[in-house]
Amino acid sequence: MKRALPIFAAAALLATALPAATTASGISSVESDEIEMSYSLLTQEFYKKVDQQTILDGARATVLDYLEKGGVKNPHFPELHAGEDPEANARALEHAVNAAVAAYGTKTGGSRPITYEAIAGLLSSVKDKYTTFLTPKEYADLNEGLDGGNFSGVGISIAIDDKTKYLIVNEVIPDGPAEKAGLQDGDTITEIDGRSTKGLTTDEDAKQLRGTKGTTVKLTIERAGTALADPIAVVRDVIHQPSVYAKLLDNGIGYARLTVFGSNTAQELSAALTKLQNEGAKAYILDLRDNGGGYLNAAIDVSSKFIPSGPIVSVESRGGSDTQYDAENTAIPPKPLAVLVNKYTASASEITSGALQDDGVGELIGEKTYGKGVVQTIHPLPDGSAVKITSARYLTPRGRDINLIGIQPDMVIEEPITSKLGNPATDPQLQSAITYLQGKIAQAGT
Repeated sequence: MKRALPIFAAAALLATALPAATTASGISSVESDEIEMSYSLLTQEFYKKVDQQTILDGARATVLDYLEKGGVKNPHFPELHAGEDPEANARALEHAVNAAVAAYGTKTGGSRPITYEAIAGLLSSVKDKYTTFLTPKEYADLNEGLDGGNFSGVGISIAIDDKTKYLIVNEVIPDGPAEKAGLQDGDTITEIDGRSTKGLTTDEDAKQLRGTKGTTVKLTIERAGTALADPIAVVRDVIHQPSVYAKLLDNGIGYARLTVFGSNTAQELSAALTKLQNEGAKAYILDLRDNGGGYLNAAIDVSSKFIPSGPIVSVESRGGSDTQYDAENTAIPPKPLAVLVNKYTASASEITSGALQDDGVGELIGEKTYGKGVVQTIHPLPDGSAVKITSARYLTPRGRDINLIGIQPDMVIEEPITSKLGNPATDPQLQSAITYLQGKIAQAGT
């Protein structure tokens, strides 16, 4: 069976730093290459035909806007006229950027920002919100989010309590430093090393929680409304953020929440399902709420855990070529399945949701999904930045195009603002899934 390109595909391993030789016009040879590469990739891979004049105009407008906002009065950037040769058009854009850097680079931070603006402008010209430029930091953050990263910290996922504005522990990573120290899901962290967390953002809190491996951070904790007598000391260690959180609920219902479709998600889910099977799971809940997607391969692999055979998704690339991807023959023994979705269930999550619904192996419960039915390919650039280009659209096994439409669940249950996902007492969608599966278990007489 053919393997799919991931939704976020590293199409070329070009992230190694290259020598920044400077051209006579002022930009480096790396920057020159990046402009030409980005132009070429957009014209060749974007899933719809692009107008080359529109691309040049988009790059020019963005650079001019950047220069004006940077304090340059009446900046000059020549109008570019597209010809039939894309390579010649790309070189013309490169020369114009060279001239802009030579004229204004010392006033606006050098050649790199202007180069980035030109690339961002040519990508934005196609008016597709998923076709964008990623700075080195944005690209690194994306990879860390998809693949779990490896950083030194305490091993918890965090959020801000809407009422108290303190930091709360969403989940404790199994076998991580926080779990070993005694932290629990739902704990409120009121202080980090004596500093109050009230009113801080999760990013500000995360900076305090992370640190050098082997160092200690002291957390002041409230649990179930009562302050613990002493702070909990947690020794930081290297953390790999899992993408699957699983537990056995009452009445033999296995619950697995997927936060992203990363490179390790399918393996993590397999391990979680094996553990739940060994604990006596009679039915499963697959929670895809707030999951914005990830790799297409991961969606196929996850779907294959529940669909024994047949199509998972069809991908239609530029020119109408269509490739169908089938189940991987890795399905677990069939048991009742409920799939939780909401308005933030998107992309790869919708591929899995649509496949499970079309195949009839799972009952979708919750709210209509986001509606992202297009595929992106990510191309790293030489300096560690990247371009992300919508390169295809996908269809569910029954041929549904869900882009800008979403997937309607089989059982519509609204998600209240006050809902705390994962806790049956405060999560009506989860409670509905439990009730549904209890009925299925009773019917089966298990």
